[in-house]
Amino acid sequence: TTTQLGGLSSTQLGAIGTGQVAGLTTTEIAALTTTQLGGITATVIGALSTTQFGGLTTTELTALTNTQLGGLKSTEIAALTTTQLGGLTSTQLGVLTTTQIGGLSTTDIGALTTTQIDGLTATQLGALNTTQFASLTSTGLAELSTTQIGGLKSSDIAVLTTTQLGGLTSTQLGALTNTLIGGLTTTDIAAMTTTQFGGITPTQIGALGTAQIGGLTTTEIAALTTTQFGGLTSTAIAALTTTQVGAITTTQIGAITTTQLSRLTSTDIGALSTTQISNLTTTGIAALSTTQIGGVTTADIAAFTTTQGSAFTSTQIGGMSGAQITALITLVG
Repeated sequence: TTTQLGGLSSTQLGAIGTGQVAGLTTTEIAALTTTQLGGITATVIGALSTTQFGGLTTTELTALTNTQLGGLKSTEIAALTTTQLGGLTSTQLGVLTTTQIGGLSTTDIGALTTTQIDGLTATQLGALNTTQFASLTSTGLAELSTTQIGGLKSSDIAVLTTTQLGGLTSTQLGALTNTLIGGLTTTDIAAMTTTQFGGITPTQIGALGTAQIGGLTTTEIAALTTTQFGGLTSTAIAALTTTQVGAITTTQIGAITTTQLSRLTSTDIGALSTTQISNLTTTGIAALSTTQIGGVTTADIAAFTTTQGSAFTSTQIGGMSGAQITALITLVG
């Protein structure tokens, strides 16, 4: 009975075997004091049935030592109610093995407090399957440190909803490896705020695939710093739609490299406003191919300064239409 059990010392309880513990009821287990529980070995703790384990109170669970926790089976972990799980400290959660972590249900993971999430290691987070990871709340995700972020898999990132992704800070996004960046869907990218996107580094931007580039909104493109814009590869530039090209700012145009510029088609050039194109450097103007020159309108040429107009090469002029040449002569005299 619970009365008889209450008379046993922690030393006496430490002597019981796995066969004897099988006879304990959930009521008797729940009646154990934390001192008594402290005497039970990890082997015996691990021998508890899921039903017996369900009898442990949150107070008892909080009192389990790291050694005792090590004896738990993943099935016992899986049997924890969210109330019981709430009794485990961040330190206790941090010592669970990846196998034990695999026993956590999606309901359990979704119920973790931010303090408990702080205790999870990068290795533990990396051991979560995508279904488990997808159960983290946006608040929980926002709690992850950059070190913890480093343990994630691209498949984890890929299953995030836009709501969950919205919980990530610019600092967290900036900590994603290029491999993790590859897990972002076009929907994810389009859903990012400009503040979040501001945390993405030029290296990360350079790792974006053409499909991901297609997910960039005109607002996101316009918000890129010149340093971030410099991270766009020539392949990425070539993948931009004319609508996206139209969002490139005058500051970005002024900073565009000749390699990036070379990937714009004559249609892209034609999609630039006179205000945009008038911010090309003389180096940029001189680098335009004769095909690209075809996209430059007479209004564009008229908007250039005489210094810019003088940057056109003889080869470029040779490929101009009569109307373009006339506009250039009017500009430079």
